[in-house]
Amino acid sequence: MAKVVGLKCKECGREYPVEPLHVCEFCFGPLEVVYDYEEIKRNISREKIEKGPKSLWRYIDLLPVEKPRVGLSAGFTPLRRAERLGEVLGLENLYIKDDSVNHPTLSFKDRVVSVAISKAIEFGFDTAACASTGNLANSVASHSAQAGLDCYVFIPANLETQKIFGSLVFKPTVVAVEGTYDDVNRLCSEIANDLGWAFVNINIRPFYAEGSKTLAFEVVEQLGWKAPDAVVVPAASGSLYTKIWKGLKELKEVGLIDSVSTRMFGAQAEGCSPIATAWKEGRDFIKPVRPNTIAKSIAIGNPADGIYALQTTRESGGDWETATDEEIIEGIKLLAETEGIFTETAGGTTIAVLKKLVEKGKIDPKETVVAYITGNGYKTLEVLEGHLPEPVRIKASLKDFKEKVLAKV
Repeated sequence: MAKVVGLKCKECGREYPVEPLHVCEFCFGPLEVVYDYEEIKRNISREKIEKGPKSLWRYIDLLPVEKPRVGLSAGFTPLRRAERLGEVLGLENLYIKDDSVNHPTLSFKDRVVSVAISKAIEFGFDTAACASTGNLANSVASHSAQAGLDCYVFIPANLETQKIFGSLVFKPTVVAVEGTYDDVNRLCSEIANDLGWAFVNINIRPFYAEGSKTLAFEVVEQLGWKAPDAVVVPAASGSLYTKIWKGLKELKEVGLIDSVSTRMFGAQAEGCSPIATAWKEGRDFIKPVRPNTIAKSIAIGNPADGIYALQTTRESGGDWETATDEEIIEGIKLLAETEGIFTETAGGTTIAVLKKLVEKGKIDPKETVVAYITGNGYKTLEVLEGHLPEPVRIKASLKDFKEKVLAKV
């Protein structure tokens, strides 16, 4: 692959070939894909991208894959001007990047998994697997079915029912582990070393994570090839947050935009906020926590990319905020009531944090702001139980309708 130089340790800088590796054998730092940007610059252009497929694969020149094998319709989701929500919050140029309608499993994970499974096939794997808080399991199961790969997904046993069904329907082997996501991830690391499967977020992780950059590429293209002034991103491992920043910088590196002055704002649930807490306390290291929040899709107590997320915040001039479970539910409802978008708890966290940032004066009303909605609310219906009004029950008569419904309007 002329465009890919190899892998490089983010800590000590040691270089590795393009292989299913994710940890430096010398310092145990994470590995990242390194590109030949001069080579890419010779081949890429706005015009070429705009003529490409209406999917994330229009940006294949900046992805570590030779040929797409799955997820041919993933990505290129709507960037919606959120006028009604903006009016409520006091923002004149608010946009929602809506991955709640991503294909095929209604979350941003369809991006990273499209890249990961395509790469796993290039490497010759016949079995795909993952450790997941739900959305990733759904996506790996779906894409493995598309590719005809054997599939094993590992999830915390207390996961939302809708997300468990959302994996089982594709007929993978679903393994529900008693414990937190961090317990699941530790077990999967052992299995990956022992069995040699393609674990998308372990041994395939350097390639998998690159798929998140497409959320930056699309927003810039959809804004007329301009980077936004500020973005709000929900964070679990911190990978999505850091890769959006990497994607923005890459667009400048290859000459597709002139400048990047985007401030990166991170959003975490108060009941699982190791990155936000480290930022607020002025630390450059992460203290693991035990998750206690309804926002299970972002409940990672020991985030793999936490320290790099902190670096991104410093580099971009951003900030972090948290939201309580009650604020997350209110965020879900506010987005639905104003923009007709039903998001899950991660998106509720994004909206709740956006509201706080505006109230604290950290975002100017005239700035172009993008809030990332990463998953669909129909996957986490149970969190709204007891938080919505009951239907009005009436007899099948006009009189009853007027007395019980119209009279109370």
